[in-house]
Amino acid sequence: MNKKIRILLSVLGIILILLGAGLMIWNKTTAEPMPEALAFLQSDPEVTVEIGHWLIFTPASEFPDTGFIFYPGAHVDYRAYAPAAHRIAAEGFLVIIVQMPLDLAVFDIDAAKDVQAAYPQIRHWAIGGHSLGGAMASAYAKSHPDSIEGLALWAAYPSANDSLADSEIRVVSVFGSEDGLATDKKIEASKQLLPPDTIWVKIEGGNHAQFGWYGDQAGDNVATVSREEQQEQTISATIKMLEQIK
Repeated sequence: MNKKIRILLSVLGIILILLGAGLMIWNKTTAEPMPEALAFLQSDPEVTVEIGHWLIFTPASEFPDTGFIFYPGAHVDYRAYAPAAHRIAAEGFLVIIVQMPLDLAVFDIDAAKDVQAAYPQIRHWAIGGHSLGGAMASAYAKSHPDSIEGLALWAAYPSANDSLADSEIRVVSVFGSEDGLATDKKIEASKQLLPPDTIWVKIEGGNHAQFGWYGDQAGDNVATVSREEQQEQTISATIKMLEQIK
């Protein structure tokens, strides 16, 4: 083998190793769930919880006909959304939180397709997500208009390429007044990308991180409302959307 080729292959190998190490280090920045979130991973008389690549929350009374698929925010452990999922399931909905590769929904936008295929008995599907997860959920809804009837955006909005302005999908957009990432300006700009009848829920005092249970987040502002209150308003708005498609 030519000496120059050997050197080139060696350099490429080192670059690949460094890239792999960089991804591993980067992935270690995933925000871990707070203890309050882990407490909702237990089954109880109202909700049965299954833990795996998906977190599955099923009403214990009877199997529902409406399902809600949730995409987590970027670099947030999917278990951080267990409290909200548990509460929504208790109201009679199947809720599934998808674990994403490297905790980034952009790497598996079509994850919902496998979920839907696994539950053919579900007649009505909605999808949603927090932050980047919400943007990717919007992309899935855009590309699957015949199978997704509802969309819940938590501090999120679709990209310009995934406009749902002419869609008949039911949309609720929940955002916080103190959000340092999905700011009021960004949310306002997203209105042209969503249907005219979109329900807008502004949580006064809410920030970006309190849509989950994973602590604080870089670039965010300090919330002036409790996490419990922000969660309550978010869950209530999401349930109302699900009831509309049920």
